[in-house]
Formats: sequence, C-alpha cells, structure tokens
Amino acid sequence: MRSKIVAGNWKMNLTFDEAEELVDNILDRLDEQDEMNCEVIICPPYPYLEMLTDYEFDEQRFNVGAQNCSAYDKGAYTGEVSAKMLKSIDVDYCIVGHSERRKYFGETNEILAEKINRLIENNMSPIYCVGEVLEEREAGRHFEVVKEQLEKGLFHLDGDAIYDTIIAYEPVWAIGTGKTATPEQAQEMHAYIRSLIKEHYDEATADDIRILYGGSCNAKNATELFSQPDVDGGLIGGASLKADDFVSICNQASHIGEE
Repeated sequence: MRSKIVAGNWKMNLTFDEAEELVDNILDRLDEQDEMNCEVIICPPYPYLEMLTDYEFDEQRFNVGAQNCSAYDKGAYTGEVSAKMLKSIDVDYCIVGHSERRKYFGETNEILAEKINRLIENNMSPIYCVGEVLEEREAGRHFEVVKEQLEKGLFHLDGDAIYDTIIAYEPVWAIGTGKTATPEQAQEMHAYIRSLIKEHYDEATADDIRILYGGSCNAKNATELFSQPDVDGGLIGGASLKADDFVSICNQASHIGEE
C-alpha cells in the first residue's frame, strides 16, 4: 500500500519570525499526535529553507521542499536558485510546475522538463504539478490537458528516475477559490493519471508512484479526498499556514484505511 504524503506549500507568505513560530506550533501539535503514518513535507519560501532543514535534522518529524528551482545548473542567471544549491542545504523535494508558475511566469512544459532533469541529477524528488483551468474543464478537455503536461514535462524520464517523482493534480479552478473537486472528480483524474503511467512505463511503476490532490484541500474535506483509492495525500496551500489545520490534515492522512 502506498504511504500518504501531506505537503504544505506556504507560497509567498510569512516573515522569518512568523515562519519560525509556525514551525514551532506545527511541531508542538505533531508531538500531541500518535505516530504519524504519513510523510510530511513543508515547502517554505527560499529564505527560510535552511532554518527548516535545521529543524528537520533536530526533530526528524518532517521533510523540507522548495517551491521552485532553476532550469539551469549554474551561471549568469541573476535571481535564480539551482537544484544543486538546494541540495547543498539538504533540501530533498521541490515543487515544479505549480499553476501559478505556469500562469504568472510563463513556464512551459518544456521548461519544466529541464527543471525536473536538474532535480533528478541532484538526487532530489520533484513534486510535479498538473491540472486544467476552468475553461478546459468545462470544454471537456481536462484529460487532454493533463496528458500533455505529463507527456511533455515528465514522461521523458526513464523507469528508474520516474520512481523519484511525486505527481500533484491541482485543478486550477479549485486553487484559492474555495471550490474543491468532488472526491469523485479527484479520483477520476488520479485514476486516469495512473493509467497513463502504466501505459508509458508499467503496472508496477503505476502502482508505486504517489499522486497528490491540490486545490482547496482543508481539514474539513481531507479524509473524504484521501480515502479515494488513487489519491495519496495532498499538496496543501492556505491550510498549511495554520498549524491546527495542517496537523489535522496530516493526522487524517495518517489514519486512512484504519478500521
């Protein structure tokens, strides 16, 4: 059985002091829980990554991920942060292709494929985001859009490298809108993604790769979403900024499947 993952994406929020306070509060609440049977990943803004990796080393209760990386290895790219730099401060995960990066910063599937290559070269795990906008969903093109994003951005990897990736399905129309895909809609797309992995690789690979749901997942709907057979946890936005809500989601993921 695939283990669950709950990844918190803080986006561009919090001062350093606020970030430190949030981590302390998350750890306090994790200490109140029984042993977690899910993997917890926290993805803060760049300036807070080393602070988080120090916590990770001391507490060993969560892993740390970045929200983005450069498509380049090194060089004269002012303002960019490479996968090699991230790895050098013990960051093991990185979100790639979030819908906000695609929309506001013009990131194409081809650019994202290069980012994934840099991460794999540095033994980091990409969390690759795919998903459709509302117009594409209403036009019945959501499967086509996600298939193209996977084929052009991810499926160039060989069978060994693909095992190091995590996929996050985020219906763009549900991000920060308060709207959420129904559990049935989430399961339908997750099952479709898994079928594409099987088609491009094999059944064992499809069975092993974890696919997260992202899009207004919160403490109220997490159990229903995570109980779907092909939903392996969540990429959490706003709720990851509230310690009580985030740990509640982790706890729910941890207990899926228990009698």
